[in-house]
Amino acid sequence: MCLNTIVPGTERADPFTANPRPDNLKMFKTLLLVAAAVVVASAGPVEEEKMNKAIVKLVGDGVVGAVTFTEQKDGKVRLTGTITGMPPGEYGFHVHETGDITKGCGSTGSHYNPEGKDHGHPTDENRHVGDLGNVESDSSNTIKVDIVDHLIKLTGDHSIIGRGLVLHAGKDDYGRTDHPDSKTTGNAGGRAACGVIGILEEAPSRNSASTSTSNIITAISMYSLIAILLN
Repeated sequence: MCLNTIVPGTERADPFTANPRPDNLKMFKTLLLVAAAVVVASAGPVEEEKMNKAIVKLVGDGVVGAVTFTEQKDGKVRLTGTITGMPPGEYGFHVHETGDITKGCGSTGSHYNPEGKDHGHPTDENRHVGDLGNVESDSSNTIKVDIVDHLIKLTGDHSIIGRGLVLHAGKDDYGRTDHPDSKTTGNAGGRAACGVIGILEEAPSRNSASTSTSNIITAISMYSLIAILLN
């Protein structure tokens, strides 16, 4: 009978129990860390959250201007801009029902009033959505617009996109006088300038924002796990 014999010094190491060489282990760790770094980098930088924006160019007889609407994180909308050509004084400033200016400012309809309320002050509970109060022209015939409103929106319910913005020729009385037009128009007089509110910038969809955030969290988690395993 022939027996298998092992000559001393010729034994084969078990690949499942043998200790890896230190230099191979170091290389393996380095490759894992590089791979994790690539994943984190591919997730991209965290960008500042973009908000919806709209803009309108106002045009009238000797009156011109532009107003930007910016949706804020608290849901309110801020209006900023400059209008020139109006004598010193206060003037009614309202969002109207339509963006139809085929017949001038007169074809923009009434104040935007989807809730069927009376005309009022911007802080009143009983007011049109389009009631933005008064803006004031200074001694250089310039109006600096800076208004924050809680009712107008750039998306969804009460969206003002595609509607008209009108600068009136007189002061808005906020529906607080006995004039017959007080509860409907604020007795703000004629229409000095107007324009159609259009989209300037749209915020990314919630799905896109969620995907980006998820990618970043996954990358950071993977990097942290690999770092723990290699310690």
